[in-house]
Amino acid sequence: MGKRSMFSAFGAALCVLAGLAGVNAARAATTIYTCTDPSGKKHTSDRLIPECALRDHRVLNPDGTVRRVITPPLTAEERAAQEARESEATAERTAQLDAIRRDRSLAQRFPSEAAHDKARAAALDDVHKSVALSEKRLATLAIERKPLLAEAEFYKGKPLPAKLKQDLDANDATTEAQRSLIQNQQAEEVRINALFDAELVRLRRLWAGAPPGSMGVMPAGSAPIASPRKAAAK
Repeated sequence: MGKRSMFSAFGAALCVLAGLAGVNAARAATTIYTCTDPSGKKHTSDRLIPECALRDHRVLNPDGTVRRVITPPLTAEERAAQEARESEATAERTAQLDAIRRDRSLAQRFPSEAAHDKARAAALDDVHKSVALSEKRLATLAIERKPLLAEAEFYKGKPLPAKLKQDLDANDATTEAQRSLIQNQQAEEVRINALFDAELVRLRRLWAGAPPGSMGVMPAGSAPIASPRKAAAK
């Protein structure tokens, strides 16, 4: 090949490369930004549009198709609202997962209504035994109080001896404590029955085929029941 032919081929290659570069530059130059400003006016430019600084920009390809959308940065209020929404959604997902877990646990603990009735009876039995103990203690305190009152009759209109007054006061305090304990256990019986009633409604739906978690969050007070006898011992 002669020198003239070599220079001709080299020149042709340079022309091709220059042409490709021109095409790429043309493509870059034909990137189009479009938006609608707050007044509703549409804008088109080859760069970001100041009138739409707080509006979405659509970036178009040379053929008019949308390449991407540039959204404006969030304001402090918008960012706070977004974070609040995300936090609420996370809390809802957590509550739903907890409801599913609790329903599955409930169905495993009580595979039948008979098992649930047995657990209710056991929980109420603890309460009834605690009440019975308090009533027995009250009867004992009443017996112990009779001789104290008989002795106090000798001191009508006079100050009671310190020992007698101390014994009467102690008897009164213990009697009041036992009556308060009985009232607490009666309230606990109401709470236990309400809890087991709510559980039974839920269980019947689960036994009928309702998916765990489909009934929403478990009602308040659905934690395991503490033994009244253990609580009274504290």
